[in-house]
Amino acid sequence: MTILRILLLPFSILYGIIVSIRNLLYDCRILTSTSFDIPIITVGNLSVGGTGKTPQIEYLVRLLQDDSQVAVLSRGYKRKSEGFVLANENTTVEALGDEPFQYHQKFSKIDVAVNGDRVAGVKQLMILKPKTNLILLDDAYQHRRIKAGYQILLTSYSDLYYKDFMMPTGNLRELWWGKNRADVIVVTKCPSDLSKEDQEKITAKIHPSPSQKVFFSSIAYSPILKGYKEIKLKELQNQKIVLVTGIAKPSPLLSYLKNQEIQFEHLKFPDHHNFTVDEINKIQQKGKESIILTTEKDYVRLEKDIKKLLYIPIETVFLNNKTAFDKEVLAFVKR
Repeated sequence: MTILRILLLPFSILYGIIVSIRNLLYDCRILTSTSFDIPIITVGNLSVGGTGKTPQIEYLVRLLQDDSQVAVLSRGYKRKSEGFVLANENTTVEALGDEPFQYHQKFSKIDVAVNGDRVAGVKQLMILKPKTNLILLDDAYQHRRIKAGYQILLTSYSDLYYKDFMMPTGNLRELWWGKNRADVIVVTKCPSDLSKEDQEKITAKIHPSPSQKVFFSSIAYSPILKGYKEIKLKELQNQKIVLVTGIAKPSPLLSYLKNQEIQFEHLKFPDHHNFTVDEINKIQQKGKESIILTTEKDYVRLEKDIKKLLYIPIETVFLNNKTAFDKEVLAFVKR
């Protein structure tokens, strides 16, 4: 913990008190939540960024899209539009934000919309897309004005919420007992060889309620790169590579590439970064002598300006009990 974060401890305590009072008002029904007649699943976390919400949403889409008319509703972080936006063939990444636009590009069977007010967003979706019978709320665990029927809480293996503290000293948006609202807790970005013994130790520290279940997942990187062409990742060995990232926690990707014996220069930008003209020009200049590699989330923001661009697809993979997780979600939807 840096000295600055230690100095900010009083503000963290005050912030924690304010958030806890707000949650108590909802728990006591002094502040009310809106319910809907269709299944709504929330995916979120207790901390700021980097827990793998995007691949988890995509996992749910793959699981559910064949049997349900799925819509994904997000706030569209750092988008350049306002209010409610429903994606169509003319919608841009600037109007949706990078993650919703990624869903829109990848999954033709679903609808994707953005609205900071999730209650109003659901109402608009039901008017414009009346056949919708399942909504996935992206990053809405703290959005308590809407009452989701099923809540999936994510916590990253490298930054477990019970080891963290409230912002700004730590990265928590709310205190750890907020986990009690979750139906399932998924520890994400785990080492693929995480032992059952270590999983049990983490589960014990998470201390789930009798009704909660804990699952463990990791990120699987595709061996095939996509973008302006498809090539095998191994073909990048001994090549001059520039890696461009604008994600919260690029360290797992860096470790993976190094393990694959890929040497690279890393251009690191903040999460959800909107690239400036100068930054684009710098990347393009690098691309004259190097292969430009990026993440899937950054690709949707860069592809229109940088033509020869590659990205590495990722997916959520459960270490064990995948079938049990799928059954839990499907059972809720059927109810």
